[in-house]
Amino acid sequence: MADKPSRPPLVALVVGPQRAYAVGPGVDEAWAPGDVAARFTEMSATRGPRWVIWSAGATLRGVVDAGVDVTRTWDLAEAHRLLHGGWWATPGHVVAGCRGLDESAVPAPRSARLRGFDGDLFDVAAGEDSALFAADGHLRADALAWATDEPRLRELAVLALECQVAQQEALGRLGGTHAGRLERTVWSESAAAVLCLELERDGLPVDRAAAEDLIAASAGERPRDEADAARIRVERDAAVLRHAPGRERTDLRNPTQVRDLLLSVGVDVPNTRAWVLEPYRHTHPLVDALLRWRKDERIATTYGYRWLDDHVGPDDRLRGSWTPCDGGAGRMTAQNGLHNLPAPLRPAICAAPGHVFVRADLGQIEPRVLAVVSADRAFAEATRADDLYAPVAAKLGADRPRAKVAVLAAMYGQRSGAAGEALKDLERAYPVAMGLLDDAYADGVSRRPVRTWGGRLIRLGSTPPPQADPDTPQSGGSDFSAAGAEGARGRYARNAIIQGSAAELFKAWAATVRHAVRPLGGQIVLCLHDELLVHVPEQHATAAAAAVEHSLTSAARTWAGTDEVRFVADTSVVRRWSEAKP
Repeated sequence: MADKPSRPPLVALVVGPQRAYAVGPGVDEAWAPGDVAARFTEMSATRGPRWVIWSAGATLRGVVDAGVDVTRTWDLAEAHRLLHGGWWATPGHVVAGCRGLDESAVPAPRSARLRGFDGDLFDVAAGEDSALFAADGHLRADALAWATDEPRLRELAVLALECQVAQQEALGRLGGTHAGRLERTVWSESAAAVLCLELERDGLPVDRAAAEDLIAASAGERPRDEADAARIRVERDAAVLRHAPGRERTDLRNPTQVRDLLLSVGVDVPNTRAWVLEPYRHTHPLVDALLRWRKDERIATTYGYRWLDDHVGPDDRLRGSWTPCDGGAGRMTAQNGLHNLPAPLRPAICAAPGHVFVRADLGQIEPRVLAVVSADRAFAEATRADDLYAPVAAKLGADRPRAKVAVLAAMYGQRSGAAGEALKDLERAYPVAMGLLDDAYADGVSRRPVRTWGGRLIRLGSTPPPQADPDTPQSGGSDFSAAGAEGARGRYARNAIIQGSAAELFKAWAATVRHAVRPLGGQIVLCLHDELLVHVPEQHATAAAAAVEHSLTSAARTWAGTDEVRFVADTSVVRRWSEAKP
């Protein structure tokens, strides 16, 4: 029998305010600040370690900014978020989690309190206190700032290795025979944290001239001064208010006044959210004008000229901070419009000269993930088709639209109306998959935490989780009774285990693509929910597209631990993001 491949050595790296320190098998040395990138590159090449770090932001930002290709890491912060749930993962939280201390008593550094960020901890003066731990056993809040000399840096590096061991043991206890799956999740989550630094460094290519034109189409020409801006705003409002004579003084940014405005033309709605107004678009021209105004107003106020000037650099790249975990189900998120860019502005996202985008969008990702998580072999069989809903429809004896409604109802907890009737058929056809979702629902109702396929803890509090998108219709209605709160928690739990697991697969895929396209001169420039945008030299476009597809097959097989469930992506080569099929 062939020997198992040896694991790479674990080397802890701590970067302090004045120098860095590395500790591991055969490694015990301090590095000067200017040597960190070079020593990191050299040691990666000669020893091939897995770098143990407190967080990518605190340790590897300078290395990534220097253009170094970071390969294997164990990010203690991301492992902590996986094991213990939530967002907070300062070194203090990591130590508390590893030592069984009360996390609510972890001292919060000033930077974390102000920014909710675990990477910039150098703004707290360490003083002369030589103790790394407080009397109650918690790590001092300014641990990284405290590490001003070699002995202190080394102590933090040794502590990092101790925490890695504790986290690995916790994964073993939690996962049992599936501990390897949970460990691989830590690896991919750690890689995603490095990818976030690369996304911040590289930015998203923008055609500035096209962006100016597109903003002008919605917001008007760039105003000369504040008075001109006010004039343009009045003209934009007038395009709506002309449909309701006598109501010209209505403030379209005030929901109460907008509801009264709609009532004046015979449109009576409980609120003014877009999904509520959409069915009335053709009832009265005011509704259509209002919905179009909202899109223009969003661009004018959030994605207008100031946004362009502030966030698109002189190299025509849009940049913002990224995080590998949103603190809930674990999705990647970004700021400055990278995750919320309005569709009318997508034509401005354009590859640099001589380059193209390889755009890949995972197809029907959540139901395919459900097939993996539930181990429902009958449902897994449906994933062999390009269109999963077709074989589901055949099994239900229904048409495709009804099958799709049933599957979505199962994952989002809709049990009323046509969706509820369709769901009953699905429960009979796929009892194993539906049983998993029902168990998650029961856990949510009882406030029991749930875990994703990769082991991420999702905590359920005493109140229903807030909805992420106020313009998305929700199945729970407006029931704020105790029963309504229980139902909201149940629906959240049944969707969170699928959405969270899908986020893990996506990051494993992105981490695989990241390495696959690098030899082709490619770089990931956007991760949007289930979609990747890879920027690559035009001559390597075909090879890059093939690498993206192959990476999905490879990453999905490793993530799922089986070939029974098929994952698909719609992959295309485009110059502008808007050219990709919706």
